[in-house]
Amino acid sequence: METTASLIILTPVLLPLMPQIGVDPLHFGVILVLNLVIGLTTPPVGVCLFITCSIGQTNLEKLSRAILPFLLASILVLLICT
Repeated sequence: METTASLIILTPVLLPLMPQIGVDPLHFGVILVLNLVIGLTTPPVGVCLFITCSIGQTNLEKLSRAILPFLLASILVLLICT
């Protein structure tokens, strides 16, 4: 799902639930945005991957292998923040 659409759809639905389960709304926002950033850089929906492939004139498979260390670092940051 597109990042903007995800923010528009999920935030009003999930935000009222966060104080009820003890999660700070600001912390929820950080976690939501970090998750969406990871979604932007992973196939099959990774919009950033397709744009980078066309600019760099490379294929998706090569680029996916090249971003793997950065993707793992992003997931590690998400785990630390969560």
